[in-house]
Amino acid sequence: MIRSELVARIAAQNPHLYAKDVEAVVDAILDRITEALADGDRVELRDFGTFATKERRARTGRNPRSGQSVAVAAKQAIQFKPGKTLRARLNLRLEDQDGEAGRLLRAS
Repeated sequence: MIRSELVARIAAQNPHLYAKDVEAVVDAILDRITEALADGDRVELRDFGTFATKERRARTGRNPRSGQSVAVAAKQAIQFKPGKTLRARLNLRLEDQDGEAGRLLRAS
């Protein structure tokens, strides 16, 4: 799903809101998450997951075309850890595709 699809779905689920207002809210949320990560903070969205930054050390890499050694600078990387509820929903969907979810639900 891309950002515009997210805005369209939220606007469709909330007909009392204008699409431009929904877009402003989505932009504000994403901007705030970006700012927090840039400041080195951790962002936790309950039942969804956690975003954090992780430092990658400087290293020596290789140019795949020439095989020559290249210095790769240290940098920050974004790390995402899915929440328990998100993992459960994804796994339930995978099991459903395999035809085992119905059996699991009947057994409980």
